[in-house]
Amino acid sequence: MNCQETEKLLHGYVDGELDLSRTLELEEHLQTCSACAQAHRGLESLRTAIRSGSCYYEPPADLQARIHKAIQGVDRDGPTVRSHRLGLLAAAASLVVVALAGWGLLHLLSGRTEAPGLTEELLAAHIRSQMLMDHLIDVKSSNQHTVKPWFNGKLDFSPQVVDLADQGFTLVGGRLDYVDQRPVAAVVYERHKHVLNLFTWPSDQNSLSAPATLTRQGYHLLSWKGAGMTYWVVSDLNEAELRRFVDLIQSASGGVN
Repeated sequence: MNCQETEKLLHGYVDGELDLSRTLELEEHLQTCSACAQAHRGLESLRTAIRSGSCYYEPPADLQARIHKAIQGVDRDGPTVRSHRLGLLAAAASLVVVALAGWGLLHLLSGRTEAPGLTEELLAAHIRSQMLMDHLIDVKSSNQHTVKPWFNGKLDFSPQVVDLADQGFTLVGGRLDYVDQRPVAAVVYERHKHVLNLFTWPSDQNSLSAPATLTRQGYHLLSWKGAGMTYWVVSDLNEAELRRFVDLIQSASGGVN
């Protein structure tokens, strides 16, 4: 499969619409073509941002069953009645689409949206921080003694800020973000031009846990808890180096935080 064929099929691949043969061919091409792989990551990021935002709404669970029932009723009628009722169904379907769009717009304007899952929130926050450059950093500095005090008075806790430049992870700065229905600290690092967002907020329980790893759309998310705090780091950096980063953060505070 070449780049031109991949470009035509990429949207279908992201939406899960390709058959197994085409999927395997396309994935093989993505492993060898950096340009197409970058285009794929861009589509996945956009898809995640849209699905995680307030404009995305699932239709009612019984909508499909009601449409099927209506179509079955049409099949039992004669040609004339069938034609008439199909026209009505088409009009009704259009009204459903308009109604759902209007419903979504109403919720968007009123601000009454259902919070997405924590993983999706964190991934969306990471992607958004890179898509909107003015959102990546509120305080820009490689000095931990500048970044850490900046959070004073802005949060009800003091986040950990560690200088890891000698280990190859450059402190870029920090910002305030909003995750899990509360403000959190996001301390930003870089490694070989890969951005690492380290999110921190108080934990509900004072327990210790070893890092757990998730992978979503090419991004790795590692989480752990300790000393009454919750930590999540999100990046497209390879998992091995990301785990090394977590080990360094934990070592700086005396083990599992």
